[in-house]
Amino acid sequence: MRKIKTLLLWAASIYILVGVGLYAFQKKIIFRPESLSDDYKFEFNIPFEELRIPINPKEQLSAILFKASQPKGIVLYFHGNMKHIGFYGKYVPNFTSQGYDVLMMDYRTFGKSTGELSEALIYQDALHMYQIARKRFEPGQIIIYGRSLGTGIAAQLAAVRDCKRLILEAPYYSVEDVAKHFIPFYPHGLLLEFKFPTYTYLPKVTAPVSIFHGTDDHTIPYASGEKLKQYFKPGDEFISIKGATHNNLNDYPLFHQRLDEMLK
Repeated sequence: MRKIKTLLLWAASIYILVGVGLYAFQKKIIFRPESLSDDYKFEFNIPFEELRIPINPKEQLSAILFKASQPKGIVLYFHGNMKHIGFYGKYVPNFTSQGYDVLMMDYRTFGKSTGELSEALIYQDALHMYQIARKRFEPGQIIIYGRSLGTGIAAQLAAVRDCKRLILEAPYYSVEDVAKHFIPFYPHGLLLEFKFPTYTYLPKVTAPVSIFHGTDDHTIPYASGEKLKQYFKPGDEFISIKGATHNNLNDYPLFHQRLDEMLK
């Protein structure tokens, strides 16, 4: 009996310590930014303009406007949880080749963006990007695109602003849903500061919704993205890329074929 009590005590202690660790280090688990100095020079093989957007006297957002030769619209691209804009520039030709400018921002603490990192402020910053796009394009010319972490941000924006289409690449039902998959038996709803509940936004999106997800995605499980299908309206689509993982959807012809169709 004493051994059992000791084991239970150890188990409870480990459970509590892991829970405290999850709560304390969730920002570092979810976000993996790479900061850049203000004088860092971006280099891309596509014409671009670097934007600095003041959010208060001490803080700024960094964004890049990639330019198509004769743009018929613009893609608001919300990237994943790692590095900075420079890493994601390789995906921009998918859109500029089809006649779309691309506006991509770095979240606060990523790249040259500064300021406090919070879910509410990220949504606010995404709205700034939409307002910039609206200065040149009508809602029917704006595509909102989210990749990985950015899918929840893209979905929230499309829920409150009109657009031509919402495209989500490797999305999640919610951050809580992904956390439960990897670390079950914890009250993630109480522990998580960042929740990005995509499932609450999708029913409010009036534009067509297209989702890409690889069947072998072990970063954001395929099942988490697939759960979003229950919120589809007529015309929305879920495109499974057989054998694809989280980071290589761009290597599959089916991905490009369907994306090109959406961008026509």
